[in-house]
Amino acid sequence: MNIGLNAISFIPGKIGGVEIYFRNLVTHLQRLDTANRYTILCDRRYAGEFQLESERFQVRCINYARPSFKWFVRGVLRNTLHVDILGREMRGLGFDFIHHPFTVLTPLNTGIPALLTFWDMQHEFFPEFFGRVDIQRRRRTYQASANEAERIIVSARFTRDCLVERYGVAAEKIDVIHTGYGPQYRVLDDPAALEGFRQKYSLQRPFLYYPAATWPHKNHKNLLAALKILVEGHQFDGELILSGIAMQSHGEIISEIDRLGLAGRVRVLGYLPADELPYLYNLARMLVFPSLFEGFGIPLVEAMACGCPVVCANATSLPEVAGDAGVLFNPHAPEDIAEKVRQVWDNNAVRDEMKRRGIERARLFTWDETIRRTMQVYGEMGRNR
Repeated sequence: MNIGLNAISFIPGKIGGVEIYFRNLVTHLQRLDTANRYTILCDRRYAGEFQLESERFQVRCINYARPSFKWFVRGVLRNTLHVDILGREMRGLGFDFIHHPFTVLTPLNTGIPALLTFWDMQHEFFPEFFGRVDIQRRRRTYQASANEAERIIVSARFTRDCLVERYGVAAEKIDVIHTGYGPQYRVLDDPAALEGFRQKYSLQRPFLYYPAATWPHKNHKNLLAALKILVEGHQFDGELILSGIAMQSHGEIISEIDRLGLAGRVRVLGYLPADELPYLYNLARMLVFPSLFEGFGIPLVEAMACGCPVVCANATSLPEVAGDAGVLFNPHAPEDIAEKVRQVWDNNAVRDEMKRRGIERARLFTWDETIRRTMQVYGEMGRNR
């Protein structure tokens, strides 16, 4: 089969966990699929982002990014003649089907069979976290994409249920395929390297770790309120380390740290290279993950694979991922966050048992299994032609 991988909206360093998903999809398909041919459709600026070692893979640049001449022409034709030249260009490439990995079909109505990886519909639950234009775009494209797609891959049963209940999508066209984690996420048995990393970032105190872009739904403010409770009421002796891309709530979070008098207890490291994250998971006393809404929750799996105990929100897909290896809290209640953190922080035996369970549970989430199950869907798409 000739399969298109639609990365037109791929922007490295700006799209969070779905970037990890797509990079691993490309990497492992090259190793595991010896039968099909693939074309990655992407913007010219990012054509060099993909390491292609298989002759069955190629990159084709599709340049309609804003602002550009082709973007302008496309907009004029869509608004005046209701003709989409992007769809017309894609129809000429001879694909058996296109896999759209970023929640929406880009564009809609190409006439080419579509497989969609759908991540979440957060705006249906928390519309207050989105601007008017973004809400309108999501409402215009998300359900339409889910309806048009021939098959849909989701990473959690929670998302499948959302599609069925909120959008009326037929359950039989949805495949739940958990996201994997890379081999770099493991228990590191290199004291010198770990100590070097500890010195690099001055990680002298034991610490909680939260890796998350500063979006509103990541719920940093309630985590900071919980930290205040721990410091003032429970003689908490550690600090909170935050990493991730600075997004729309970043300024508010920095201000909240100062307002609560936590400047000496919180450090914001910002965006870190992926190869540094396993060191943080290995050195952290625990991962704390208070997010209000997740389509999956890759950091939970990464942490578990590194032997880092997971304390997380009892919201959306997170309980499904953490299973019996995690401790859950109400993300809307700082007192509950603080109490569950304290229970794990102060108890070596609990942390050791959580480490053992986490390592065992992480074995359920491998990229090989993710890609093999995805290839099964590809085969079923092909048989339907």
